[in-house]
Amino acid sequence: MDAIAKMKAAAREGWSTFAPFESVTSTAAPTLIEFAGIAPGQRVLDVACGTGVVAITAARAGAQVCGLDLTPALLERARENAALANAAIEFHEGDVEDLPFGDAEFDCVVSQFGHMFGPRPDITLAEMLRVLKPGGTIAFSTWPPELYTGAMFRLIGTYAPPPPEGTSPPGAWGDPATVRERLGDRVVDVKFSAGTMWMPALSPAHVRVFTEANAGPVARLVAMLADDPARLARFREEIEALAADFFADNRLRQDYLMSRARKR
Repeated sequence: MDAIAKMKAAAREGWSTFAPFESVTSTAAPTLIEFAGIAPGQRVLDVACGTGVVAITAARAGAQVCGLDLTPALLERARENAALANAAIEFHEGDVEDLPFGDAEFDCVVSQFGHMFGPRPDITLAEMLRVLKPGGTIAFSTWPPELYTGAMFRLIGTYAPPPPEGTSPPGAWGDPATVRERLGDRVVDVKFSAGTMWMPALSPAHVRVFTEANAGPVARLVAMLADDPARLARFREEIEALAADFFADNRLRQDYLMSRARKR
């Protein structure tokens, strides 16, 4: 198994505990659906759909929705959520770098905090645009590198082994200049907007414990540092200090960037 395949296998397993975050991410889904301009009758693909919060919100807006994710446990939860919401959605297990769909199948391709974890942005974006119809909309939410979640991933990078050559950190997708450069001349009408989510928590320590238990990259790092208690303690101190900068009134502020463009 090559380095990229190992990275994907670790992600497939690591993100399996992410479901509790849906109580936070579900609040951002309607904003992305509105920003993307999803309308009744459109065929929509939700890439890296997780537990289905965006897919279900798009279906409620009248769209015909497919959701795709790498992690079977999240897809199981997505199907349960869709059934409970009485939303007819096709869910597929698959890789954002090799989407199991034909060319120009969808009117809109969206992703909320998901496609950004595809290890090679050029392949990820090429696939998302390939399955999008000409004139269709691509829209996604990502974490700016200078704000809480982007800074958390930078912090992880200072403790974790270097990623495979040719990959890119997820936080780069939160920079508008980088997004424009990656989209290039394949799209027109590039637009950006900011959003904010609030994560309820009693303290920065509560944020850290919840994140360790449910965010795959953090959980993997904590397991990796288990044999070095002093280094693990420093990481935990740093992540709590970072959370404290964005914490007030029993909640953590998580600002994000939305990007939208129309395929030529």
